[in-house]
Amino acid sequence: HLSRKLSSKVERAHSTMMNADMDAVEAENQVELEEKTRLINQVLELQHTLEDLSARVDAVKEENLKLKSENQVLGQYIENLMSASSVFQTTDTKSKRK
Repeated sequence: HLSRKLSSKVERAHSTMMNADMDAVEAENQVELEEKTRLINQVLELQHTLEDLSARVDAVKEENLKLKSENQVLGQYIENLMSASSVFQTTDTKSKRK
């Protein structure tokens, strides 16, 4: 009779320890799952940020090309105005001095 009681207590203690171990493993798995979820969300956020930055770089490149083209047109226009104006014509200073 004492043997059965002792055996029963040992089994309950063993069961309690097993349950505690399983609870600890489940808690650890939950923490790992939460950490993985947090990291995945962070990666997704960084991907979106990278996509936004890439789009911004593309827009700035397009604007830069447009402005370069406009500058070339304006530069050519200014050159044409300067060449048509007598104020900007090159003069031969030696021939005037003599």
